Amino acid sequence: MRGASLIAQLPQRLAHFWDELLFSGLELAPPPERSRMMAREAGKGNTHRVRRVLLLSVSAGAGHVRAAQAIAAHAAADFPQLDVHHVDVMTLVPRWFRKVYSDLYMKLASGLPEAWGWLYRKTDHEPSGSLPERARRAVQRFSARQLFNEIERFQPDAIVCTHFLPAEILGTAHLRGEIDVPVWVQVTDFDLHQMWLHEGVAGYFVANEELGWRLAALGVPGSRAVVSGIPVMPGFANRPDRSSAAARYALDPSQMTVLMMGGGGGMGIDTTLVRQLLEQPPSVQLIVMCGRNRELLDALLKLSSHYGNRLLALGFTDDVPALMACADLAITKPGGLSTSECLVSGLPMLLVNPIPGQEERNAAWLMQEGVALRADDPVTLQFRLTRLLQDRSALMRMRAKALSLAAPRAAQELLQRVTH
Repeated sequence: MRGASLIAQLPQRLAHFWDELLFSGLELAPPPERSRMMAREAGKGNTHRVRRVLLLSVSAGAGHVRAAQAIAAHAAADFPQLDVHHVDVMTLVPRWFRKVYSDLYMKLASGLPEAWGWLYRKTDHEPSGSLPERARRAVQRFSARQLFNEIERFQPDAIVCTHFLPAEILGTAHLRGEIDVPVWVQVTDFDLHQMWLHEGVAGYFVANEELGWRLAALGVPGSRAVVSGIPVMPGFANRPDRSSAAARYALDPSQMTVLMMGGGGGMGIDTTLVRQLLEQPPSVQLIVMCGRNRELLDALLKLSSHYGNRLLALGFTDDVPALMACADLAITKPGGLSTSECLVSGLPMLLVNPIPGQEERNAAWLMQEGVALRADDPVTLQFRLTRLLQDRSALMRMRAKALSLAAPRAAQELLQRVTH
């Protein structure tokens, strides 16, 4: 009977162990450093103006980093009084943690997407305070010392997280009184996974009214939920006109042009698909962004000799605003950042290869709003592309809707809210 009783108590004992590990066994910063942080914050008073902003991203996928880079770029252009510092948290954690956290995500998302989708759904409904959650948080705290050293070094007046990992670590630290710097969260998708939600954060910046509504339903006061959009680089709001952008790349501005984006790794694009799109009517110009996929770029550069100026293949480039200005339609994965760039550019979308989880939900929202169609195989892609290119009025309606949903000033709104 005593053995059965001990077994029955095992989950409770394990939970108590993780609580001890989480809340007392792992110090995030040495006491003197923590004391200096608290003393500095306590002396600010209500009249202090924010001057130093720390942006924290995580290189698990490119979108979180690009959002932080966009905020930094807008700060440099429009808020010269601010000292803004951007750090990828993965540069501050132990190598083993980076391999598990960032590399595992990329391997699952590209190689085992269904496994990632299952994990995404499961963690979205994981009970608060569960043993897996406590274990995860304990490991994160164990790996966070350099993050807190960076906060102590930079002495920020405000922190903005474009990924949920630093938001969770710092939200917990704020609740425990280890820091008194306000921590804000920029959600980088059109959906709201529960991993983004943490006690102890000052507020959230989200992409649309639906997410604001969901935050309210979860008990987040309206004053802490800002519907501002997803930040994109300044170049998208100030992109060149179509003629000058086309001239830059020797493209014909009068011809229908399709932009293919496969993400930073060029996932989902191959030479067979590109050839099929170029050979089917109506005739189009095709811009293919291969990202860092050198093998795909080399293959398409060889293929371009057969199609003249109708095929433009590019590796990684920062000139995306000009390329979008050349295009009538984008074929893209439904990442939060790439689709936000399309919206600001007024570019209708054909969505392909969504990662189960956040990209599936992004795709559902974009289709619901009438700015995108989805194609799950090459035949469907060719069919829908042909239909859209033959129906200029449908493209124009999608373009107008995209511009109505665009948030070119998302970064400015965030910086204004955070600094006042």
